[in-house]
Amino acid sequence: MYSGQMVFAQLMDFLPRHEFNACVRRYRGNSRVRDFSCRDQFLTMAFAQLTYRESLRDIETCLRAMGPKLYHAGFRGKISRSTLGDANKRRDWRIWADFAEVLIRRARTLYAKDGFGVALKQAAYALDSTTIDLCLALFPWARFRRHKGAVKLHTLIDLRGNIPCFIRITHGKTHDVTVLDHLPVEPGAFYMMDKGYIDFGRLHGFTRQMAFFVTRAKKNLDCYRRESRVVDKSTGLRSDQTIILRGVKTSKLYPDALRRIAYYDAEHDRRLLFLTNNFELPALTIAQLYRCRWQVELFFKWIKQNLRIKAFYGNSVNAVKTQVWIAVSIYVLVAILRKELTLDRSLSEILQILSVTPFEKTPMFQALSTLYVPNPESACCNQLKLFTL
Repeated sequence: MYSGQMVFAQLMDFLPRHEFNACVRRYRGNSRVRDFSCRDQFLTMAFAQLTYRESLRDIETCLRAMGPKLYHAGFRGKISRSTLGDANKRRDWRIWADFAEVLIRRARTLYAKDGFGVALKQAAYALDSTTIDLCLALFPWARFRRHKGAVKLHTLIDLRGNIPCFIRITHGKTHDVTVLDHLPVEPGAFYMMDKGYIDFGRLHGFTRQMAFFVTRAKKNLDCYRRESRVVDKSTGLRSDQTIILRGVKTSKLYPDALRRIAYYDAEHDRRLLFLTNNFELPALTIAQLYRCRWQVELFFKWIKQNLRIKAFYGNSVNAVKTQVWIAVSIYVLVAILRKELTLDRSLSEILQILSVTPFEKTPMFQALSTLYVPNPESACCNQLKLFTL
């Protein structure tokens, strides 16, 4: 019988302890704390994310039922719903944001050599946002509509591994394009985004910083064609043009040339217009890059279905941001686990297994592997043989 650590404790061992403590000290997270430390708070919230707990009372009841197992799982403080609620409300959410960035850097290093369907040497990112609905009666600070509250989750994912590398949580009324003012731009990288991010002044910032963008062009774009290139229409391409903006404002905001590519999507019977500042890649590659933008939509769908970011354990701004950042940390942690153990399972399958085995004493790889490895001790028994040869 395996007598090592519990699955939950083995999972938490993948967390860099030194960097975690540095984030806590940076914002004085354990200042004047007696029993319930920042690590206890993170472990409790991680348990809630992994096992789909519905409320603070649900978390408290389930953890207290484990009794002595909690110590061996890594918990040191007493679990109480009031203590957890106060910690989520008062402890600076930037502790978890900084720690999530530590995990993100580690995950991006692990997935740096992975492909994403397009033969591209440069880094490629997809940018989008999703709205998280909130009850206005419980979250009055998040008024979005007359009878509705919401926050927005702006996310930039690295297409190599679908790792979120930039996240910004804003009010639901914040326009998507404003996040470009805070986006860290990497020279030589490609950024895919939809029509909601068309602001030629901000897009020209990518050109000044020697980065490339791929977005959808609006049909009423005021421009004139300076050059046309021959395309292979059997691939779905319809045109590949160099254009110059001629609008009174847009021509000043973006004075350089742009590339406009028309593509026919036969699968959905629609015509698409792409706009980019890259003139080196083939036109078909640009169209394929924009298709990869859908990965950020799949990330939003996955995290909403598999983690707790649609129902919150606290009503304050700090509690909401704390829960979102810890949810992101769990997503990245599972991605790190999958890569380091070279697992064949998907992230959803790994999360489902972890949800039912947190307090089992089973080797992590054995619990998550697709191959069944029988315990050699189970074959040994005290049953006497009836016949001997």
